[in-house]
Amino acid sequence: MEKTPLSDASKMELPTIVFATHNANKVEELRQMLEGYYRVQSLTDIGCHEPIVEDADTLAGNARIKARYVKDHYGLDCFADDTGLEVDALGGQPGVKTARYAGEDADSAANMNKLLKALQEVQADQRTARFRTSICLIQGEMEVLIEGVCEGKIAREQSGAAGFGYDPVFLPEGSNCTFAEMKPQDKHALSHRGRAVRKMVDDLLASFD
Repeated sequence: MEKTPLSDASKMELPTIVFATHNANKVEELRQMLEGYYRVQSLTDIGCHEPIVEDADTLAGNARIKARYVKDHYGLDCFADDTGLEVDALGGQPGVKTARYAGEDADSAANMNKLLKALQEVQADQRTARFRTSICLIQGEMEVLIEGVCEGKIAREQSGAAGFGYDPVFLPEGSNCTFAEMKPQDKHALSHRGRAVRKMVDDLLASFD
């Protein structure tokens, strides 16, 4: 059943939930999805500027570290995400090290170049991979782990100028376009993060039944 947002008169009393990120674009996306139900704040909004060390060996572990840090140090309900690219021909790498595959200070171009070089001799039917997003949601005493997965393949070369990260080399299952060649709304409908976020939003809005 479609949810009905709180009235304008009640908006000052919206519950606050923190998205454990400094990424303004990601925060704005969630604000739109939760408008009328929650006041979504970023780490910047709550004054959390200290580094949060993400040293877990799983995506879910890193998401939990960030969410638990906010809850324990600021006392606010929150959620955090972490995303990894798992390439079958590389035994699941880069996985939890996706953002720093080519080194701690590497950028997206360096990461993609290393990946394409590693797969240079790998045939098309063996280039299977998936993006996986893990979200940790903490509300009061409740802690929930949510996951979204998008299966696909690694292209032989970069294509497209949209998106970020590995988008120019990832071909989602059933498509001949990389994420970087898609319109944002088309990517969100298919993407790992979009799927995980929609599951989380459903969980959050369930409390308004």
